[in-house]
Amino acid sequence: MSHAHRSKDAPPTESHLFSPLRLRSVTFKNRVFVSPMCQYSCDHDGLAAPWHQVHLGRFALGGAALVFTEATAVSPEGRISPNDLGLWSDAHTKALRPIAHFLKAHGAVPGIQLAHAGRKASTPAPWVGAHRVDAEHGGWEPVAPSPLAFSPTHPRPAALDAMGIGEVVNQFVAATARAHDAGFEVIELHLAHGYLLHQFLSPLSNQREDSWGGDFTHRTTLPLAVVAAVRDAWPAHLPLFVRLSATDWADGGWDLPQSIRFAAMLQALGVDLVDCSSGGLVAGVTPPLAPGYQVPFAEAIKREAGVATGAVGLITEASQAEEIIASGSADAVFIARAMLRDPNWALHAAEALGVDVAWPVQFERAKHPPSPPR
Repeated sequence: MSHAHRSKDAPPTESHLFSPLRLRSVTFKNRVFVSPMCQYSCDHDGLAAPWHQVHLGRFALGGAALVFTEATAVSPEGRISPNDLGLWSDAHTKALRPIAHFLKAHGAVPGIQLAHAGRKASTPAPWVGAHRVDAEHGGWEPVAPSPLAFSPTHPRPAALDAMGIGEVVNQFVAATARAHDAGFEVIELHLAHGYLLHQFLSPLSNQREDSWGGDFTHRTTLPLAVVAAVRDAWPAHLPLFVRLSATDWADGGWDLPQSIRFAAMLQALGVDLVDCSSGGLVAGVTPPLAPGYQVPFAEAIKREAGVATGAVGLITEASQAEEIIASGSADAVFIARAMLRDPNWALHAAEALGVDVAWPVQFERAKHPPSPPR
């Protein structure tokens, strides 16, 4: 992304990307949202550590309007790895509260993504390897809709029974109350990337023959129950998002037409924005990666389901993000890897688009290049 500076005397430029967005009572100062990004960096039992304060706080200083935590597990067995962030006790609330406070104090809306890994649980951090974590090293037996392992290197999960399914709903509700107590103002429910609620949606992972599997109506029963329960528990004035994999990129799996139909149901339940991603359910499947390759999903769901959407995936340039919002393809862009490379992505995007936005006062001396010597 170009970091070219605009003259101090040049008039401000109109920008769709840097226009505010209001959802319920929350106004986002621009449309640049920081996507949830797993860090696998909890030192103990899912508790937020100094790493998380620094990692997330720098995005608020860098001008993003909304900063999400990584996928935050609603139960110990809902973690991807033993080092994942969690929110299943008051100790987790206490550890997350200073982070939410810092984000808000520095101009970003604090958001938290609530998740359950399902059959993709009990694995190590990706830089350690792709294998199961055994009980000796803090592992556990994962749960899923059906006893189907994600891959040959993943543990075989136990199929959830009716009591276990009810407990999953309760875990999401309890984590919702804790998220509010910690000071977060947006919840995103993770129904994507092959994790538990996505596993229930897709016929490739949900091969149940009871009321939670089979046709579209039954496969959507648990995800919709979680959404409804969380919306009821979450304050009415605060927004609720859902991250959805719009397609499994696999024959016979979850696809865009089902996503459009499902998104309309989410909107009816009070979901304010659908964060449109894809894939993650089937091992070895490679999406057709290209800049903005998932934007058409956000555009179609917004148009056909009548719900606000976010676009995510290989959005790296300010002009690219501006066009996505200006064209009406999505209402916000979720930035991930580009934010890791440049935590000040939002500030630099404003520069590139000729928009004058406030910088932290501590950074003001770097906002404009120094004057040349006379």
